[in-house]
Amino acid sequence: MSTVTTRLRVLISDDDPMIRDALREVLDSEPDIDVVGVAGDADEAIALAVEHAPAVVVLDVRMPGGGGPRAAREILNRAPRTRILAFSAYDDSGTVAEMMRAGIVEYLLKGSPNTEIVAAVRRAGTE
Repeated sequence: MSTVTTRLRVLISDDDPMIRDALREVLDSEPDIDVVGVAGDADEAIALAVEHAPAVVVLDVRMPGGGGPRAAREILNRAPRTRILAFSAYDDSGTVAEMMRAGIVEYLLKGSPNTEIVAAVRRAGTE
C-alpha cells in the first residue's frame, strides 16, 4: 500500500523581485509545497491564479495593478477555492481591515521568520 502525498500548490505575488525570489526559495525548499507561479503585479496574479488554480496565493498588499485588495477579490471571484494570505510591510488597522474585507484568510508581515511564513501557508492551504 502506498501513500500519495498531495503537495500544496502556491502562487507568490509581490512587486519586489527580491521578496519574490526569497519567498520562492523558502517555499520551494519544503517537501510538501509546490510554487506553481510567481507574479509581479495584481493583473499577473489574477491571470496566474486562474491558470494554475493554486490552493494558496501569497499576495502583497501594495503593488501595481490595483494592489492586493483588487487582486484578492478577483482571484476569489474566479477561483473561489483558493485561499489568500496577505503578505505586507504595512500593519495598520485600515490596511488589514481592507484585506480582510477582500477575503483573505491570514495577514502576515514581511520580515516574519521563514518558519512562520511556511506555517501560515500550510494553515491557509488546509482551511
